[in-house]
Amino acid sequence: MSQSVLVVEDDRFLQENLLSLLRAEGYSVSGVAFGEAALKSLEANPADLVVLDLGLPDMDGITACRRIRGRWHIPILMLTARTDPADKVMGLEMGADDYLTKPFDAKEFIARVRAHLRRSKQYATANDESEVAEHVFNLGSLKVDFNRREVSVDDRVIVLTSKEFDVIAYLAQNCDRAISRDQLFQTVWGFDLDFSTNSLDVHVYRLRKKIEKNPDTPQFIHTLRGYGYKLSLDA
Repeated sequence: MSQSVLVVEDDRFLQENLLSLLRAEGYSVSGVAFGEAALKSLEANPADLVVLDLGLPDMDGITACRRIRGRWHIPILMLTARTDPADKVMGLEMGADDYLTKPFDAKEFIARVRAHLRRSKQYATANDESEVAEHVFNLGSLKVDFNRREVSVDDRVIVLTSKEFDVIAYLAQNCDRAISRDQLFQTVWGFDLDFSTNSLDVHVYRLRKKIEKNPDTPQFIHTLRGYGYKLSLDA
């Protein structure tokens, strides 16, 4: 069965072009123009990926993103004509996995769709030791359960987005190792960091807010200035 993509875009011309591009790649697609219609569509036929425009006529795309993320554990790729970085960061903080700024190249759009669907499928089927080094990882009070895709601190389950879990899972699989930003981004997102320089930083920032007692002086996720990150109890 082909993977499914829901395109939420009120520009009819752009929506039709995106649907055509996705059909040509063999995906099962559907398109809606309103946020409420997207929620109803997902209720009836859950998709494997949502492509979500931030400028919707009935609700702000960020609100739609938050409502989708609150009910479904699927990747969300935002489309925006807004150039203010704050808008993009807000979308990522509401649970989106990535964003593209209009106008964008069709090849880049398809590359990102493929990457998000590929990573989503890999993690959904990663149930044996060939996919993950350990089923459960422990570091002090932090626990990462790879099969359940669940993270807890002091036995308290932390609610993470799909990409937030992917980031912490990869760092956990490489505990005490220095991981470059490029390596982390290419592994988790599946494409070059230059395409989306803010996404990784925002996800690490959100992770720290959720799992660290004091995000300003992190206990687990440490920044290696000018290089990347390391998961360790020691800086």
